[in-house]
Amino acid sequence: QVQLVEAGGGLVQPGGSLRLFCAASGRIFSINAMGWYRQDPGKQRELVANITSGADTNYSDSVKGRFTISRDNAKNTVYLQMNSLKPEDTAVYYCNVQGYYTVHNRFGIWGQGTQVTVSS
Repeated sequence: QVQLVEAGGGLVQPGGSLRLFCAASGRIFSINAMGWYRQDPGKQRELVANITSGADTNYSDSVKGRFTISRDNAKNTVYLQMNSLKPEDTAVYYCNVQGYYTVHNRFGIWGQGTQVTVSS
């Protein structure tokens, strides 16, 4: 079993910053991609950013230049630094981690979600 713990969301004013983190624990052989998604009520979950085991990153156009994704492989943790936040960034943010719990068996798991609200 693999578990994810997310934290770091909250209420921030427009232009402010937040840092999310997501830590994976349990039976982990290796981790490949780690990413952040977000979802507004009534809308589909959308990719915010992801990062490969080789530290290649990918961002949605809406957050490029404002958000930075990073990971600490020793801690099985992924971070999302969010700067210059806008009201339209308001959503529940979900962490996603994909990897292997044995040399042959893959897993893909979602975090519980953390609310980010950008409002004055």
